[in-house]
This record gives sequence, structure tokens and C-alpha cells, in this order.
Amino acid sequence: MLLHLSIRNYLLVESVELDFAPGLTVLTGETGAGKSILVDALALALGDRAEGGVVRPGAPRAEIAAEFAIDGLPVLAAWLDDAGFASDGDVLILRRVIDAGGRSRAFINGSAAPLTQLKEAADFLLDIHGQHAHHALLRPQVQREVLDAYAGAQPLAVTVNTTWHAWQAARRQRLDAETHGQARQIEREGLQLALEELRALGDNLVRWDDIQTEHARLAHVTMLLEGSQALIDGLDEGEAAVAGQLGEMSARLDGMQAVDDSLKEVAALLNSASADLAEAVHALRRYAGNLNPDPERLAELDQRLADMHRLARKHRVQPDALAGLLQQFEMRLAALAAGDDLDALRAAEDTALAQYHADARQLGALRRKAATVLSKQVTVAMGELALAGGQLDITLAPTGEPRAHGLEDVAFLVASHPGLPPGPLGKVASGGELSRISLAIQTALSGVAGVPTLIFDEVDVGIGGSVAEAVGRRLAKLGVTRQVLVITHLPQVAARGSQHLRVARQASGGFVSSSIELLDAGARVEEIARMLGGLKITATTRQHAAEMLAG
Repeated sequence: MLLHLSIRNYLLVESVELDFAPGLTVLTGETGAGKSILVDALALALGDRAEGGVVRPGAPRAEIAAEFAIDGLPVLAAWLDDAGFASDGDVLILRRVIDAGGRSRAFINGSAAPLTQLKEAADFLLDIHGQHAHHALLRPQVQREVLDAYAGAQPLAVTVNTTWHAWQAARRQRLDAETHGQARQIEREGLQLALEELRALGDNLVRWDDIQTEHARLAHVTMLLEGSQALIDGLDEGEAAVAGQLGEMSARLDGMQAVDDSLKEVAALLNSASADLAEAVHALRRYAGNLNPDPERLAELDQRLADMHRLARKHRVQPDALAGLLQQFEMRLAALAAGDDLDALRAAEDTALAQYHADARQLGALRRKAATVLSKQVTVAMGELALAGGQLDITLAPTGEPRAHGLEDVAFLVASHPGLPPGPLGKVASGGELSRISLAIQTALSGVAGVPTLIFDEVDVGIGGSVAEAVGRRLAKLGVTRQVLVITHLPQVAARGSQHLRVARQASGGFVSSSIELLDAGARVEEIARMLGGLKITATTRQHAAEMLAG
């Protein structure tokens, strides 16, 4: 339920803070006062696109914040947790900031959010029915969605859509195997040949670095042996070997340390150097001892490297990527083998189709049951909305073949007057009749799961008298189970509200602005009287207004 709306520097509104109550809230005001500003601002908080022109002249930015009670919406609470938006108890705050240049930012519970997530959250909270929203009922998809909502079949409709796509995927896979069997056979043969060549290299595929290292050592064994011996001579065995010079220096340092003990640390370092030198010489001798020319092994490694380079060039990869390429080819060959098993593919397709039919038949049964009840309920409501004798028929025609939405097409047919055959909404009902039929359907849907708040923006345009009274009663009835906000110019509708907001427009200092205020009992009488009598309000008009409010 909408609890609070804050609007700052939006179009003609400088600053407005509004608290909302359950039931039916009516919003009235003179023509041009800006009654739709509230709905437009709220739509921005719910994720509608924004432009810089909505910012009040002279202000740097516009800001709209809407606060909702979500204690009865566990699915929304779960969505908030999954999306990472911290919840403040049972309250959700959606906020939108638009600067004068048109750049906008959105926030959910104080955390920045993309508009897509703002819209997703809004889908749980509120529906706005604009002046022409009832025309959406002309679309078959909307009619089907209305019926599914009334039947409580929306989750099953999603399941049917999913199983239909699963069947289509299985069908495409089977058709692909049948249509492109020859091409797949050619690909499989090529893969088998490539795999034989790669597998012939055995462990060499994963030992590329080791093979390169061993090959380099054998190819340069003479240089390595000569270098090792030269190092051993220079460090230990030659006349001017470093080891001998280091020993003489150590002996001299020992004599100096006998005189000055502060050289003890230097002597320790020099001794450590001598030990490290001896270890290095030992390691070099061991290394040289393991170096043996092996022409046969070198030739073998030459061939291995040549084979790997050849396959790498053939497949346009680096040699160290051949092992990964082998795995890819094996996986692709396995996929081709599975894809060429036509019997298995046909069985998978049949299973997917059977699952779709089971789900679709269950959905169709729910739809047929709901269509009968909803048709009767809306027909009764149409009689109360000055469409007596009219009726709504909801038909379910077989599709002839499986569809993503099920095995039947849903159509709303209406007869607006007695004796007329039912026909499509768009061809039979006028704009005003469509508006009332839409209201009748919304009232019927109010008894099933749905968003907690509905907003109607002047859906009562073009009606008056007893029809207006019937619309007012119907909106009040809807307000028993849902929070309803109605922008209206009809006193018969405004008198039915449990809360009354008035929009006024004033000019000051060269600026025009709109204000929205909550009316008390006395002010409501004056506003209803104004709506009844126009500029001249008499005692009789006020008495009539008071009687309407009392009724």
C-alpha cells in the first residue's frame, strides 16, 4: 500500500508531502490545476522515463520519493533480499532524482538502482490506469493475462511457456540432425582424423615446456660442458681461483680479528661466502657430470617438436594449446555422436511435447472454469454501470497447434445492449463503455491476488448522471479490498472517497504553481459544491453536496 509521497520541484509543484490511507482516495481540482501531476510524478518514482523538462523552472533538480508498506508482500521481500537491497522493516522507499539536464538517478531503500530494477519492484506494488489504459483490453494478450490472473493461473502459464520452448529446442535439434546429417558426418570424420594425430603425440601434448627445455640442453651440451668447466677452474681449480684467494683473505682477516674483535661479524660473512662458494663448485661439478651428448635423444626430440609445430600450424594455435584443443575436439565429437542418435532425439522431443500437453491441458482447464465465472461477474457489474442487458462472453478457441501461451486463444466478446450478438471489444464497445467494462473487470480481479494499489486517471471521462453514481459506487467497492486512487472531475465519484485531495493552482511573483492538500469534512462540502455548481455556489448547492457525502 502507498503510504507517503514526497514531490519537490516537479513541473508546477515546489514541495508537497502527502500521506495516503487505505480505501478510496479521490483527487479533484479545476481544469488545468495539474491533477495528473501527482500520477505522473508517482510514475517516475516507479521507473518511467524522465526528461529535464520536468524540473521546475529555476530549480537544479526534481525529486520524487514514494513510501510503501510491504508487510503483505513476501514475494517482494524475497526479491529485495535477492537483489541486495536492505529492507527497512516492512517499508519500501523508491526515490527518483532528475536534474535539469535530464540526467536521472534511481534509489531503492537508499541504494542506487538501475531503472529496470525500479520497474521490477514497482510491478509488485501498483498499477496505473491512465485515461486510455482501458484500450489495452483490446489486445488478445492482455485479455489472456486478465483471465489467467483471475484464475490464479499465472505461474502455470509461465510453466507452459517454458515447456513449449523446451519442446521447440528438442524439435530443432532433431530437425538439425535430419537435415544436416551429411555435413555432420563430414565434420565427425575430420574430427576423428584430427584426434588420431593429436593422440599420437601422447603425453608430449602436456610436456611441451619440459620437452623444449630438454631439447635446448642437448642441442647446446658442448657449450654447457665447456662453460661449467671454465667456471669450476675460475672458482676452485685454477692458479688464480677465487677459492684460494678467498682463503688467503680469510687468514688475513683472522689475524686482524685477533687484534680487533669488532671484525668478528665481517669474518663470519667471509666464512659464509667461502662455504657458499664451495657449495656452488660442488653443484657445478654435479651438473657437468650429468651432461652427456646424446645424438639419438636429440633427434627424437627434434621430431617431437617438429610434429607439434606442424599440428599447431595446421590448427592455427600455439603448440602449448594443443592439449586443450584435444579436449575440445573430444567434447565436440561426443556431442555430434549424441546429436546423430535420431532415436534418442525423437524420444526427447516426444517427452518434451508430452510434458507441454500435460501442462497446457491443466492450464486450459483452469481458464475454462475461470472464464465462466468471470463472464458472469463482469456481466453483473456491467448492469450496475449503466450497461444493463449487456454481457461479456469469454471464449476459448483451440489454437490448432501448440503455442507458447497454451492450446487456446482467449477472446473477450461483449454485447453492450440487449438483443445484440456479442462481438470483439474494439468493434462493439465505445470508449466510455470500454472504460466501464475495464472498471468492472478490475473490480472482479480485486478479489484475487494482485497489486495492492490501483490508480485511475480520469477513467470516468465522458459519463455523468446515474452512470457516474454507479461508477462511484463501483470504485468505493473496489476500495474495500484494495487501495484505490482516482483522479476525477465528477462529484458523484468524488463523494464516494474515504480520503479527498484537492489540487489548486495559483500565481505568485510571476510564477505559476500547483499545491495539493488533504480536505477536511467542511472543505469537502465546498469542493463537491464547486464541482456541482461551478463558479456560483449557493446554499442549495452546498446542501446537495452535503447530502451526496452523507449518502
